[in-house]
This record gives sequence, structure tokens and C-alpha cells, in this order.
Amino acid sequence: MMFARHYKKHLSAYAHGALAPEEAARVAAHLAACAACRAEFEEVKLGIRLAESLPSVAAPAGLWEGIEAALARESNRERERAPQAKTLFPSRRRALTAAFATVLVALVAGGAWLYLRAQRPGWEVARVEGAPRVASSRIDERGRLRVGEWLETDSASRAEIAVANIGEVEVEPNTRVRLVETRLTEHRLELERGTLHARIWAPPRLFFVNTPSAVAADLGCAYTLEVDDKGRGLLHVTSGYVALETEARESIVPAGAACMTEPGAGPGTPFFEDAPEPFVEALARLDFEHDRASLDAVLAGARVKDTLTLWHLLPRVGVEERARVYERLAALAPPPDGVTREGVIGLDRPMLDAWKTNLEGNWLGESTPAIRRVWRNLWR
Repeated sequence: MMFARHYKKHLSAYAHGALAPEEAARVAAHLAACAACRAEFEEVKLGIRLAESLPSVAAPAGLWEGIEAALARESNRERERAPQAKTLFPSRRRALTAAFATVLVALVAGGAWLYLRAQRPGWEVARVEGAPRVASSRIDERGRLRVGEWLETDSASRAEIAVANIGEVEVEPNTRVRLVETRLTEHRLELERGTLHARIWAPPRLFFVNTPSAVAADLGCAYTLEVDDKGRGLLHVTSGYVALETEARESIVPAGAACMTEPGAGPGTPFFEDAPEPFVEALARLDFEHDRASLDAVLAGARVKDTLTLWHLLPRVGVEERARVYERLAALAPPPDGVTREGVIGLDRPMLDAWKTNLEGNWLGESTPAIRRVWRNLWR
């Protein structure tokens, strides 16, 4: 693809959040389509990572002793030049000097605290409704959420967070969310409970949301993420893709699809929201109750677009069940050339990826919500 304009001169400013929101959105859209600028952007990010990884270097040994000795010599010379001053109130002078020193130390310490707090990176927060709080303090129309601070909404409050220069997050009532990190290569929130809606216009894997049971990694998308009081989650993607991840498992969730998560189990198997309730209920039992008999209902109820679910199931079931999943998946969407039954059952990664690429055309399209009742009925 040919571009009339490239943004290479803007990449450093974009990386450091120095562009206006409209310009940042244009750069993000260009990066998604331009391989040359993406490669340049990777070099910019690499340079920043290298700078961040440089070790702190201590001052040379004896530096401060040398400075103190030089000051002492200068003080001695001053005393030799000036006559000895005498005072009628030496104790009062010492007291005033000590008091002045105490005040000076307090001012310096307070100024340093204010300076360091101001330097902590953060994001703008706008009050949408009610009285949201940042670090336990109510915000007026606008506030600032700094790294390490919590934003909380009660039953009558909502807020909107500007995610650096790459997107925005709407925070629903009864939600508690913390800013974990914000820098060039990573912007990360933690959702302890409640609901948020994220809209991100940046290259993949810049924005993350930690939950008690999985991490949501943005792949260029819009989505809703819910966490209940027991740490269980529900992800619904409205645009693009989101990866739900733990160290042991990953679920790729496209637009129109959803995925449940549970502490200790991690992300379940993704499914489309217009799937029949019996299909979703059987899948939840298979994922979180290890009910192997539920696989029958999942296989019987699978449609062509439910190859999303079947493809994800392949590495999550035993070899015998995997053969059954393969047969149903192949009946709905035959594997492309070079992808064999033996390779898939053996979990050959290139073959699985090739089949996924071939299947993705079946995963695009509109869907209507149908899971929220099932989710709440299962996890009351």
C-alpha cells in the first residue's frame, strides 16, 4: 500500500504522549497499516527500553568527603580574614540558627515530596456522573489518576479515563480500578471489581487490564470487561480482538464473541454471544467443572462460526476427546492444504496457526447478546 504521508518524524512525540489526541489517533491508524513506520516505531521503542534499562551509577567513592573538605578549607580562610565577632546573646543566636535550619529542612522535604508526586506519571479522569474518587478523594469535573492510585465509583458514579494518547476507558458504577503502569511500551490497569468499557486506537499489545483471573491484552479493539466480587470475569468484544491470558493459557476473542474467566482456572473457551444457551452452559461446565460429558453437547450444538470455540478446545482436552473435536471441526470447515489430522492431534503449532488463519473468515460478522443471563445464572 502506498501512503501520501508518513509519520516518522512524529513517532518519538507519539511514544512520549506529546501529541494532541487527534494527531495521536492519526498516527495510531497509520501505524496499523504502514509496515515501514511500524518498523521505525519498534526502533524508537527499543531505544527507550535500552535507556530505561541503564543501571543507576553511584557517585565515586570519596566525592562528598572531598566536597566537605573543600568547604571546610574555604570556611577557615573566611575566618582568618574576618575578625572574630562577639555577641551578647550567643545562646539566642544558636537557637535561631537551629530553628532556621529546621524550617529549611521541612521546606526542602515538603518541596521534594510535592515535586516527586507531580512527576509520577498519570492519566486524566473526567467525572461523568456522581462523585467518583481518586486515592479516596472526590474529584470535581476533572482529576488525575497517578500510577499506584485507585479510582472508585459508588452506585451513583461513573467516570472516564483518558488512556495516555491511545484511547479511553469508561468506568461504570460500583467499580474499583488502579493505574499500574504507563510508559511507551506498556499501559496497564488493574480491575479489582466492577465494569469498564475500553476503546483503544493503538498498535496491539500496548494496553492491558489485569483481573483476578486473567490479563486482557488489547489487540486493537473496543470491549467491555466485568469482574464480580469473587474475581470471576466476563469479556465481551465489540470491535477488533482481545487476548485473555495467563501463564498457562490464552484465549483469542474476536468482535461479537465473549469469554468467561475464573480464579484458579484462568480464561475459559471463547464463544459467540449469539450461541444457544445450552451450548454456552455445556461449555462453561466443560471449562470450569471439568465435566467431560458436556463435550457431547458442545460438539452437537456447534455451528460453522463456532469453529472459534472448537479450535480453542483442541489443546484443552485429552487426546481421545481431541480426535472428536478434530472430526467435528473438519466437518464444519475442512483444514487447508498442509494441515493433517495427525499434526493437529499432535498439536503441531504451525498447523494449528494455519488452520486458525483459514477459519478467521467464519468468525467475522454481527452477533446479538445472549450470554449475560447464562453467566449470572451459573455464577450466582
